[in-house]
Amino acid sequence: MDAPGTGRLEAFSDGVFSIAATLLVLEFTVTSGRDLDTQLLHLWPAYLAYATSFLTIGIIWINHHYCVEQMARANRTLMFLNLLLLLTVAFLPFPTRLVAQYLQKTGERSAVYAYDGTLVLMAVIYNIWWRYASTGRRLIAENVPDSGVQAITRAFNPGVPMYGAVFLLAVWSPLASVALTFAIAAFYLPSAALFDR
Repeated sequence: MDAPGTGRLEAFSDGVFSIAATLLVLEFTVTSGRDLDTQLLHLWPAYLAYATSFLTIGIIWINHHYCVEQMARANRTLMFLNLLLLLTVAFLPFPTRLVAQYLQKTGERSAVYAYDGTLVLMAVIYNIWWRYASTGRRLIAENVPDSGVQAITRAFNPGVPMYGAVFLLAVWSPLASVALTFAIAAFYLPSAALFDR
């Protein structure tokens, strides 16, 4: 059974996105009685992980909002797929913390695998979510042109391969893997404009 709109789906999603983004800041901790300048300097892995994850969540939120605007309704299957997507978004602060704690230390490869694996899974679910809604214009509003639907699909196409490549890169260099993840987030920020083409 289809819901008459997408308002509830988007409202719940917005709440999860905002909570996940807010939780990321908890990775920054310092202890009293030690040199604050040194502690702040040594937090650079936490800064990198925070910026990367916050940008990633922000881009997903922007694109999610735009995609939902193209839909006339939401059915149970879409809501279930949306729940799976939000499951990975809400989980992201945990591997972010692992990267912040272990990057450039013993255990960094496992931490980055957990981080990159979460992003790969998120990209896979996001693609399934969009393709379910858009295939045969199943849930797409009548006034949305086919060219707009195709543009969104094209913008999503590189996601899984790019995050897969980032995961493989962690085998050789966990730091380069996280840096490339940041670059992907930076790439997707302006590429949201591709949705309009």
